[in-house]
Amino acid sequence: MTPLEKPHILVIDDDNRLRELLSRFLTEQGFLVTTASSAEEARIRLKGMQFDMLVVDVMMPGETGLDLVRDLKSSGETTPCLMLTAMGEPGQRLHGLESGADDYMTKPFEPLELALRLRNILGRKVTPTEDVEQTHSGVRFGPHQFDTGRQILMTGRQRRHLTSSEKALLLCFAENAGTVLSRQELSAMLGGKMEGRSIDVAVARLRRKLEPNPGRPIYLITARGLGWVLETDKSSRDEPR
Repeated sequence: MTPLEKPHILVIDDDNRLRELLSRFLTEQGFLVTTASSAEEARIRLKGMQFDMLVVDVMMPGETGLDLVRDLKSSGETTPCLMLTAMGEPGQRLHGLESGADDYMTKPFEPLELALRLRNILGRKVTPTEDVEQTHSGVRFGPHQFDTGRQILMTGRQRRHLTSSEKALLLCFAENAGTVLSRQELSAMLGGKMEGRSIDVAVARLRRKLEPNPGRPIYLITARGLGWVLETDKSSRDEPR
């Protein structure tokens, strides 16, 4: 698995020892890991990189993990979040979930359980009622259908996992199918959350989920010197690729 294919986890905890242990263990488990020792440092990381999952300690000096997650969610951040706390009271768990967390673990915990929970959140499967035939709006390209309303990607009858950044990027292309989009246009559409090289990386990651051969794309195509274009079943044209 290449670095581009590994789920990117941001671990936010003021405990240096625990932060280093989690970084080493999750790396061994096949994740790409970045760490932050405070909410302030986490915000800096979030501005410069895209993450698939946040692991956040509740009790940190200054801005707490609860405050950080609540603020991120209220500003539109959709990256899944798992919270860690030394307090096990049901009320604390409810506060965490109400703040926007997807899961909650109480310290001390088994690292392997954390890895399993992360994989579960990142790889949640489609339920029987979430069928491709039930989608109301979207685009088709090859074996794929992307529901632009629910931002769900189906390949045949199988739901494909997309990170929040991949969903946002694919939505830009799907809503402008057949139109070349430049880095600047994509950055503007994404509210400045991605720009420059980070867009190139996101396109490369998205291609790994869409293309039978990412090195020779047939759906998300490069328009040299201009940007990229999503060729759907309705937008496909006989052009050089």
